[in-house]
This record gives sequence, structure tokens and C-alpha cells, in this order.
Amino acid sequence: MAKAASPVAGSPPGRAPVARSVARGGDVARATRFWWWAPGFATVINMSGAFAALVVLQFALAAATLIGLTFITAPYGRHSRAGWGPTVPARVGWIVMEAVSPIVFAAVFLAGTRRAEVVPLVFLALWQLHYLQRSFIYPFLMRGGRRMPVLVVLLAIGFNLLNAYINARWVSSLGEYPLSWLADPRFLLGVAVFLAGYAINLSADRTLRRLRAAGETGYKIPYGGLYRWVSCPNYLGEIIEWCGWALATWSWPGLAFAAYTAANLGPRAVQNHRWYQRTFPDYPANRRALIPGVL
Repeated sequence: MAKAASPVAGSPPGRAPVARSVARGGDVARATRFWWWAPGFATVINMSGAFAALVVLQFALAAATLIGLTFITAPYGRHSRAGWGPTVPARVGWIVMEAVSPIVFAAVFLAGTRRAEVVPLVFLALWQLHYLQRSFIYPFLMRGGRRMPVLVVLLAIGFNLLNAYINARWVSSLGEYPLSWLADPRFLLGVAVFLAGYAINLSADRTLRRLRAAGETGYKIPYGGLYRWVSCPNYLGEIIEWCGWALATWSWPGLAFAAYTAANLGPRAVQNHRWYQRTFPDYPANRRALIPGVL
């Protein structure tokens, strides 16, 4: 998806993707090559059958997660409740489940055939920028002594293993990113969107932390920044981040991650919004859950 290719005979622009089975050397013995047409260019994706199946699996998990979380509220944070098995301190749970992402991504990346190329190294830096903060800084900024079900931790570990593997494998081996990709509008816009989402996420989390003084528990209504318009700008920021990643990498694994992030955090934002409305009678009536003026 990253490398521009010449048009394929017999497949004029505007038609559905064309798939052909091709033989390749290196780390992909047999691959399916897809030509996805768009105005002015065609992009090429080379994915082995097993790898493609993992990407499809992640899209399927996104759909299942969206359906499941629409009806079931995940039992952690303000929605913690009994009946979900043994628990661990929330800080421990966050570190264990999130640390999987930077560690697995780095390990798979370093084993990749393109690990020394400039563009893949930029993607490595972006991934680690998010996940090192999420794994080893954010948990120590958390306040309160809540606990998290072990089941939630295990489910998150399973997803993070899959997600880190397919994205690292793509950018370090299967994707083709020449140095000219650094000047491609998809890359430039994608990185800008990623960094904007990252900044929104950090700012929103900082606002939430400042609501509590040292030793305080409980919740208050957040104000300022994007909280003027939505209840969960932290979730909005993270969704924006991974949409930027999908655009910058121009890849199916990146798109699968963006889809899963929206499927996971969208319902959570709606549930948090409704919780605020039930808990605080004076909660601002003009706020939406996730998207200003829309949702």
C-alpha cells in the first residue's frame, strides 16, 4: 500500500481491487498482490496468506468489539464492578498489558529486513512515542487505588500481541517505503494527524489528573480544552492518532488498528458520557460524548 505502482492492464481506475497470486523470494514465499485503484495512482500490497488472515482477524475483532461493547460496559475505571473474576491493582494491569506493544513491536521490527531504512525507523519512533508513554509513564501518573479484572488484562494482552506483530511486520518487512515516502502527502498528513491526536490525548489526560488533589478519590466534571465540547477528548485524541498512523503507513494493518481503536473507544466514550449525565445533574447539556456536535 505504500509503494506506488504502474497501472495494471485490464483493470481501469474505479473498479474493485484486483487480486492475483504471485510468487516472490525473500520472506514471502507466496503472496497475494492487490491493486487498489484511486484517482491517479494504484497502490500495491504484498501479503502472505497467513499474514493477510491475521489482518482480517483484527478487522473481525473490531466488529465483534463494537457489538460487544455496545451492550456490555467493560468493568474497569469508573465502571468497575464485582463479578468479573480476580483483580489486580489498575496500575499493575496497565503496565503489564500495555508494555506488550512496545516490546513486541521492537522485537519484530528489529528482525525485519527493512529495519535500517529511514521511513520504517520513523514509524518505529512514532509507535514507541505513544506506547512508552502509555506503558511506563501514564500508569505512574494514575491517581486512586482502583483495581482491574485479570480478564481485562489478558484480553488486552492478546490484542496487543496481534496488533503489534502485524504493524511491525508490515513496516519493517512487507511494506515498501522508499526515501521519497517522506515527501508523500499521505505520510506528511498522517504524521501531522498522529501528533495532533497524541497532543490531544496527553492534554485531556492531564486535565483529568488535575481534577483530584493528592489523596482525593471520586470524580468531578472536567472543564477546559476539548472538554468544552466532548466528554472524552482523551479517547478522541487516541482515535485521531491511529487514523494518522493508518494514513502515514498507508497499510491494511494500520487501518485495522484505527478501526479497532474506534470500535473499542467509541462505545466507551458513550458510556462515560451517560455516566456523567447520571452522576452530575448540572453536567453541561451541550457536550457530546466523542465528536463535537455529532456523537
